Amino acid sequence: MDFSLTDEQLALRDAAARFCEDTWPAASRGLPETAPQQVERHRAMAGLGLLGLALPDACGGSALGATEAMLVAQELGRVLAGSSWLASHTLAGQLIAQSGTPQQQTRWLPALVAGELPAALACSEAQARHTLHDVQTRATRTLDNRGWRISGHKAGVLGGDTAQLLIVCARTAGDPTDPEGLSLFAVPHTAEGLRVQPHVHIDGRAAAHLHLQHVVVGDDDLIGPLDGALPLLQAAVARAEAALCAETAGAAEALLRQTCEHLKTRRQFGQPLARFQALQHRVADMAIALEQIESMACVAALACESPDPATRDHQVSAARCLTSQLSRKLALEAIQLHGAMGMTDECRASRLAKRLIANGLLFGDASYHLRRFAAT
Repeated sequence: MDFSLTDEQLALRDAAARFCEDTWPAASRGLPETAPQQVERHRAMAGLGLLGLALPDACGGSALGATEAMLVAQELGRVLAGSSWLASHTLAGQLIAQSGTPQQQTRWLPALVAGELPAALACSEAQARHTLHDVQTRATRTLDNRGWRISGHKAGVLGGDTAQLLIVCARTAGDPTDPEGLSLFAVPHTAEGLRVQPHVHIDGRAAAHLHLQHVVVGDDDLIGPLDGALPLLQAAVARAEAALCAETAGAAEALLRQTCEHLKTRRQFGQPLARFQALQHRVADMAIALEQIESMACVAALACESPDPATRDHQVSAARCLTSQLSRKLALEAIQLHGAMGMTDECRASRLAKRLIANGLLFGDASYHLRRFAAT
């Protein structure tokens, strides 16, 4: 299979790399972002066109494909960027672009692409772990039959702390674990009855828990078919998982480079650590793992363009399982090669390792994806 890049793709990758180096200073990468930093960096991504990368050109986007998204995600992973791009562009933005009505796309996407409307997808719940159709949040018709009333809780919403538009998955029919009966609703962050509880993941990325108590939305806020949201969620999460594979490749490359620099400068017994053959073997194993991670990131990106959902999920799970296992191994090796300092937040290797481990847990860990791979 030919994985060579076109001149346009190379130019995009180089532009994204320069942007990331300028926007995320090396000393603060992986540390929690302040609110002003989140806003500034989100608008900077909009200025470069990253928030509209794969969105329709009619709404201000660039209408590029999965390969271009993979390249951008890889550069963002190298600098340990926050959850803004993944939440707004990959999860919420592409879902609206593919499932929203023309009126909804015109209503939300231009502002999203311009960085004026940060968005997030709220699809996970605490009891569900990684099962998308285990949803207890309920949406019932209002008394005037002109809208919906939503009540429930959502957990770990990436970018939910700053999102002004929240796409909430709620059950409109069936029992809590039925695959059918799920619907998607657009909820503004100012909605009465909505409480946002921000928190930070172990890798510094911002997220939030949502508490909805009788939140009322209109019929025009329903995204996609009533009771048929599960395929839309599966496609959106598959795109996010492919982006996470690419982010992992970028962060793993940065960690390997950081580890090599440490071994070249740290001296023991009168010579650099890089001169010891046993350590060279371990670095070689890390380099092999990185090559495998990068290859599986390509597999995941191409899988998202498959017209068959079963094939897509099969290949994405294969990529996610392998990248999760290999990146965790690479992270632990890097920490050991750095010694005790590799456990501290002051050491950049520690923050890169945290990102690799956290990426391996989002939207399903290696065990979950291994089971799904075997079942499809």
